[in-house]
Amino acid sequence: MATRPSGSFSRVLVANRGEIAVRLIRGCREAGLESVAVYSEADERTLHVRLADLSERLGPAAPSESYLNIEALIAAAHRSGAQAIHPGYGFLSERSAFARAVESAGLTFIGPPSDVIERMGSKIGARELMSGAGVPIVPGETPADQSDDGIAATALRLGYPVLIKASAGGGGKGMRTVEAGDDPLPLIRAARREATAAFGDGTLYVERLIEKPRHVEVQIFGDHHGEIVHVFERECSLQRRHQKIIEESPSPALTAGLRERMGAAGVAAARAAGYRNAGTVEFLVEGEGDDARFYFLEMNTRLQVEHAVTEMVAGVDLVQAQFRVAAGERLPWTQEQLVQRGHAIECRVYAEDPAEAFLPQAGKLLLYREPAGPGIRVDSGVVEGDEVGVNYDPLIAKLVAFAENRDAALARAASALRSFPVLGIRTNIPFMLRLLEHPGVRRGAVHTGFIADHYAELTAVAPAPPEAVAAAALAQQRASSPAGGTRDGALTATEPAAAGDPWSSLRGWGR
Repeated sequence: MATRPSGSFSRVLVANRGEIAVRLIRGCREAGLESVAVYSEADERTLHVRLADLSERLGPAAPSESYLNIEALIAAAHRSGAQAIHPGYGFLSERSAFARAVESAGLTFIGPPSDVIERMGSKIGARELMSGAGVPIVPGETPADQSDDGIAATALRLGYPVLIKASAGGGGKGMRTVEAGDDPLPLIRAARREATAAFGDGTLYVERLIEKPRHVEVQIFGDHHGEIVHVFERECSLQRRHQKIIEESPSPALTAGLRERMGAAGVAAARAAGYRNAGTVEFLVEGEGDDARFYFLEMNTRLQVEHAVTEMVAGVDLVQAQFRVAAGERLPWTQEQLVQRGHAIECRVYAEDPAEAFLPQAGKLLLYREPAGPGIRVDSGVVEGDEVGVNYDPLIAKLVAFAENRDAALARAASALRSFPVLGIRTNIPFMLRLLEHPGVRRGAVHTGFIADHYAELTAVAPAPPEAVAAAALAQQRASSPAGGTRDGALTATEPAAAGDPWSSLRGWGR
């Protein structure tokens, strides 16, 4: 079923939580659209619920019973009177079954059509499609014999080192590296088990391992009228366990000629897929300068976590464009109108302990103060006093620094991180500071294995400064004080308002 015609939705259900739900709800407000938040039992008092015009409870905290429950989401849309659904990223955003259920319910899915999601969701099918469109792909094979021995024989034929990869899904799940001398069978079985558990599909393919590549992605956007543009590239090479930590645009490695070729390849990929709305074509880059080679990695059929980087350097609003295209309107810009200016760097603030293999953390945000200033943007879904739980992704905020050039953006990002106090749980802020100040990162000499190569020095633990210890003790004392944090019971700036205070609810504010 096709998406609804132009101008046919005025209320949008945001099928997500956390910072992306907050971003989309605020985007609805700016577009003159009403917003509907959904929430699990664990999220009843969170920021995205308070900001939305309406809210609908989905179910228990477990994602399978709430944010991954397609029937509950469609029912919530019908109860609330929403005519459109925006999936955000993660959860169901790249599940063709969800997009198809939205379409079948007569609602607008703010994203690509379900058949495109399905087509690009198979890494094997996507590789074949890209190859036919002339987009370079990593040398590899999809074994017809999907037995463990069949996968191992293909790896031997390609020559080590190779990657064994799941056909479905992403995020590094179902992926194993096989080096010369390794016994491939245990690695193949582990990849298959992980792929089956994560995606319900144990199909594997084998590709040549490109050693120390860069990960560079191209933002693409298409409308219902046949127009497709690229909105330049993002460098995403600084990763841990195949998950991005720091992204930037422009990429410090791309020459003007390489940027033009990669942008054209991104558009060709989108056109071959029949793409509409926002998406990202991801590439691995091998080598330097105009002679560098790039290979198609995958297409993400959704808005990316790091979309703010592109918004800063291109001066566009990708969420507003998503609304307009989903309503049947034309793209708000042509390729000629899009121009890169300045430099933007995004740092993902996670509740995790990098020194303990990035172990997720949980607890109360006793102190949480976001930095501000020229060129600083923070997208978050938490406020001071919130509980960070164990049920969902540990991302709590994204800090984006924009400046006239890369050196200035790096300095601004580091300064902002130093002005981002979080007490009550461990975060990766000190780790990211070390990363930004590393000589290799300063030079832009990075690759996807950079963090793994420098893990020991990046996670060296320094003693906490005395002022941080004092602030933690003060925050703990205020949190436990029955009088509200002061001897005379007066509220302080670090404490939440009382439950009966009308200012504690932001629902519908500004409408």
